[in-house]
Amino acid sequence: MDKLTIFNKQFRSRLLVGTGKFPSGPVMRESLEASETEIVTVALRRVNLARPEQDILSFIDRNRFTLLPNTSGARNAKEAILLAHLAREAGLGNWLKLEVIPDPRYLLPDPIETWEAAKTLTKEGFTVLPYIQADPVLARKLTEAGCATVMPLAAPIGSGRGLRMKETIRIIIEQSTVPVIVDAGIGSPSDACEAMEMGADAVLVNTAIAVAENPVKMAEAFRLAVEAGRKGFLAGIMGEQTGAEASSPYDNIPDLLSPPLKIRGGSPERAGRAKGRGEL
Repeated sequence: MDKLTIFNKQFRSRLLVGTGKFPSGPVMRESLEASETEIVTVALRRVNLARPEQDILSFIDRNRFTLLPNTSGARNAKEAILLAHLAREAGLGNWLKLEVIPDPRYLLPDPIETWEAAKTLTKEGFTVLPYIQADPVLARKLTEAGCATVMPLAAPIGSGRGLRMKETIRIIIEQSTVPVIVDAGIGSPSDACEAMEMGADAVLVNTAIAVAENPVKMAEAFRLAVEAGRKGFLAGIMGEQTGAEASSPYDNIPDLLSPPLKIRGGSPERAGRAKGRGEL
């Protein structure tokens, strides 16, 4: 598969995986392996450097995966910027998934606070990947602010409802000059495949893998779906048509019917009448 370029790094995988809700650390680690992802998101509030035995990072090979700490829990720009600074001071690097979510019920991101935080963090040297509503205008403004990607939601976080924002995501993909990573709401491998067929550069999946009956197999299924969707997009998917169009030509049909027709229990004359009525 062709490589995904974000800022100054290239990745073979176009599947990003989150680390929440897995039944255990070992299952999460095995699922990450099966997904063949190269970018792993982790909530800063789940990092516990003081107690390594309880630290989620102990299950992630940081030499193998690019760590993408997120600012989950931040309710405004000020809190998001503070979490970003804490992540950098903890040695988690400059890459950051920016999340600003003030509403605990629907978990929808705040566009204004996200934009304010993005402007500050990009000036401070962070590589910012903002999680946003599927808003083409906001996506453009965040790109102009220096963000490395945009990450429009497909549906509310953890809902598994699939590409509910399909039409506006399509506009974002059409207009974007940075990679578009479809995030949140993807419930099945077919959702991921569809997003990739639309031209998304990557997808981020967490809950759909973590809560599956078999997270490891589901991680593999998502890997295959993302690869299939990307290959389909690159191959050029046919356009939709309102009417039917036969896949085989009709040109030779008169020649095929020119010999005397044989109908069980009938005669050539009867066959001719049937042909005239359009029954053959």
